[in-house]
Amino acid sequence: MKEYSITVKKTNNPAVLKFEANHFITKNTNYEFKNIDEAKNSPLAQQLFYLPFIKTVYISGNFIGLERFDIVEWDDVKDEVAQQLVEYLNAGEPVVIEEENSKKVAVTVYAEVTPNPSVMKFVSNLRIVPTAFEFRNIDEAKDSNLAYKLFQLPFVKEVFFDENYVSVSKFDVAEWDDIVMQLRELVRDFLAEGNEVVSEESIGLKSAVAPEAKLNDTALDDTSKQIIDILEEYVKPAVASDGGNILFQSYDADNKTVNVILQGACSGCPSSTFTLKNGIETMLKNMMGDKVNEVVALNG
Repeated sequence: MKEYSITVKKTNNPAVLKFEANHFITKNTNYEFKNIDEAKNSPLAQQLFYLPFIKTVYISGNFIGLERFDIVEWDDVKDEVAQQLVEYLNAGEPVVIEEENSKKVAVTVYAEVTPNPSVMKFVSNLRIVPTAFEFRNIDEAKDSNLAYKLFQLPFVKEVFFDENYVSVSKFDVAEWDDIVMQLRELVRDFLAEGNEVVSEESIGLKSAVAPEAKLNDTALDDTSKQIIDILEEYVKPAVASDGGNILFQSYDADNKTVNVILQGACSGCPSSTFTLKNGIETMLKNMMGDKVNEVVALNG
């Protein structure tokens, strides 16, 4: 049985909080309920509306978004709400009673070039995974049917998933002009069938080592936590737009070196060294002062 945990995340709207689960709770469908009558097909939303401060309930993918009335502040009630959600989900109660539908999911996928000439990014209008996954060969793809299918193609070298896109790294034997349409259609058809991109078990394990989990690690020093915060807020969105990812690996306080891992389009990219030294390293030096001398990519 799945074990659920909830991470509370702020949004741009101070009245709305996201309660993010470590597993998907709906299948390719978004829901918005403005009152208990609208929530007749969602036992979870109905229960939430019994809380007098709940104005709107949003359910999508792996999170529940809640909008509050002004009678309370989130700081006073968010922990209680998160605990209620954890207990509800772990009791195996239904989130939304979804109608069986044999029709395909409405999916659009478009190809996007990246700074790495060996990597193409395939962007979906759906959120496909809650966190990043990298597969460097077919053996590593045992928990991802989509990655496994992609590795059946002889020109696919590596596969990377994050949020709403797939980054595919190719061998030099093929040119993008000859294969991009085949790859785009494979990804689109897979998603349109409503298939699971990565197994629930893998998502649960990955969530346990996600940046949010590391920030709660009491063994991690304050400097490392500051670095993780900066990478997540300022660096990751930029590299994600190029089809890649950056992960904090370690911080050496003696020589003031930050070790990171580059994934997706960033791994092996000809311009990654320039980006690392002139972008990420410079930013960390400016924001962390004399605590950082150098940033090193362990795989780049």
